[in-house]
Amino acid sequence: MLVIKIRVYPSIVNGKVEAPPSKSYTHRAVALAALSDGSSRVNRPLLARDTNATIEAVKAIGAKVTKGEDFLIVKGVNPPLTPDDVINAENSGTTIRIMTSVSALTPKGYTVLTGDSSLRQRPMQPLLDALTQLGVRCWSTRLNGKPPIVVQGGGIRGGVASIRGDVSSQFISSLLIATPMAENDTTIQVVGDLVSKPYVDATIWVMREFGGKVGIPREGVYYIEHGQRYKNTEISIPGDFSSASFILASAALTGGEVEVSNLSLRQPQADSHIIEVLQELGVDVEVKEEGSVKVRGSRGLLEGGVFNLSDCPDLLPVVAVLGLRCERGVEVRGVAHARYKETDRLTVLAEELSKMGASVSLYEDGLKIKGDKLQGCKLDSRGDHRLFMAFCLAGLIAQGGCEVLGGESVDVSYPTFIEDMKKIGASLEVV
Repeated sequence: MLVIKIRVYPSIVNGKVEAPPSKSYTHRAVALAALSDGSSRVNRPLLARDTNATIEAVKAIGAKVTKGEDFLIVKGVNPPLTPDDVINAENSGTTIRIMTSVSALTPKGYTVLTGDSSLRQRPMQPLLDALTQLGVRCWSTRLNGKPPIVVQGGGIRGGVASIRGDVSSQFISSLLIATPMAENDTTIQVVGDLVSKPYVDATIWVMREFGGKVGIPREGVYYIEHGQRYKNTEISIPGDFSSASFILASAALTGGEVEVSNLSLRQPQADSHIIEVLQELGVDVEVKEEGSVKVRGSRGLLEGGVFNLSDCPDLLPVVAVLGLRCERGVEVRGVAHARYKETDRLTVLAEELSKMGASVSLYEDGLKIKGDKLQGCKLDSRGDHRLFMAFCLAGLIAQGGCEVLGGESVDVSYPTFIEDMKKIGASLEVV
């Protein structure tokens, strides 16, 4: 793939943009529509590389997907069919994890799931172990707990499955989506702390929109009755706080003023926590009733603080960059699972931001970062879309700006990121 370099120059941002649709909600809505009876309408979906991988995956199991101007019509298939070919999840961890459990619902045959070189390094063993406890035969082709994955059809028996909660909430979401169609009731017991719990809450919210039921008798335990059938419905995708966090943070960093519309707090979104983070840093944040968030930055330094982002690890890159303008710096903890994303985000952030002259301490579950006189340099996002966007923000406040590698990666989650940054006055150009 062609590596796109972006030159970012110091600038102050001002203006208004609309948040793109949520990637997480689009994944879940498409997958559940594909398992539903009849045709469902998904309004304002995010059409990006990751979500397109889910669309192609559900088509591979027999669902029909029609794209409209700003909607999808998904005709479900129940039970799903064994794919004619390998399911390629590209770079999308959500796709391969959801579709691994869904593949077990096929009546017969085998499903093979894989992805790009980055995805083939991401852990899958906790999900495979849980599915095995529920009567599914599945394994890693390399026997290392990573993709490619093979799943034998024949259905999910149900029963009790214990699963670690400290690697990825996507494992629990995957089981929740598939087990309503198991042969018996299913109980999912989360062992240890559950990271990124709001993403599981989002899964349950979307399941309920399609008529699915999940019982939570106590914390860390999910009970799913068997014999459920998802019903076709119409669902609208909310704006994405994950993507919006970069726009909001750009005002805090540069002393500008931006407003991001299409943001709602009605649905569970882990990364809406960016509002509290910015407020704790001393930033003026206004949440408007009509569904927009306005940030007014100041020319002085931000206050700094300590943040546990275990429930919202995707905020790690943006909060780390905010630390570059904090008088006391920022310390982020509780994000050991960020090492299992598209990259080891903790290590890459520490290595790259140190190039700018930032003081960085790296921990197993986080980092501490403080900026002083930031020098322009070349920052390599290693093909990670969230790191690319974060490094672009860093370039806005570096002396002479920065050259940032990895612009091709934004189509994973926020295809209009560069366009939106330019719209609010950021000085960016393709090298």
